Amino acid sequence: MSTDIPTQVYVPVLGRVIEIHWINHAVLMCSVWLILVPVGILAIRFFKPRPTAYGIERGTGRFDRRLIWWTIHYGILYPAIALAVGGVCIAVFVSGGFSGSVHATLGIATVLFGGLQIATAWFRGSHGGKHGATSDPADPSTWRGDHFDMTPRRRWFEAYHKTGGYFAICLACGAVGSGLMRYWIPSLAISVVVVGAVLLGAFVVLEGKGFRQDTYRSVYGNHPDNPFNRKRQDL
Repeated sequence: MSTDIPTQVYVPVLGRVIEIHWINHAVLMCSVWLILVPVGILAIRFFKPRPTAYGIERGTGRFDRRLIWWTIHYGILYPAIALAVGGVCIAVFVSGGFSGSVHATLGIATVLFGGLQIATAWFRGSHGGKHGATSDPADPSTWRGDHFDMTPRRRWFEAYHKTGGYFAICLACGAVGSGLMRYWIPSLAISVVVVGAVLLGAFVVLEGKGFRQDTYRSVYGNHPDNPFNRKRQDL
């Protein structure tokens, strides 16, 4: 362990000095970025149902197998980012401020990009489609929506959201590696390697077995009259 890492901190609210157990911070952040977040990505990438003519019916429950991918994705990522923000805030407090180390820089950058994933999701636009909440299934003129029509707003959202998510994971790996260099925990290092290998294997196997489905066709169906299907008719 680096000698510049504090081992105690005075907490004014408690009126006393408490011991700092950095292993708790390390386990929390590794769990968030190497387990929770990858599971959220894995779910939205591989758990979508195969396309039907007009997609997922209105009224499908969040825990139905046809929507469980979405439920897992947002159900995991919101609390995961909240835990990461809490972990960074506590680390900054007990360290007496931003240390400027490589680990601190990568850690804060990771959380910032994670927060941007949540923020950009609020601007993804309207849903639409035959089974949209405000759509009349018998009247295609009511099916309009940013996602159904794949408007520029939606396309730029997806372009950033997907790319930014993977970039945040890359930053997280750097933060984990630099953190272990400052505070070596052999058991945690072994766990990180094992989890990484399991995730790599899971992604390769699920991709190889054809579990990845096109999001638009899975949600709205593969009917050739759907706007984004028309634009991609040669694909």
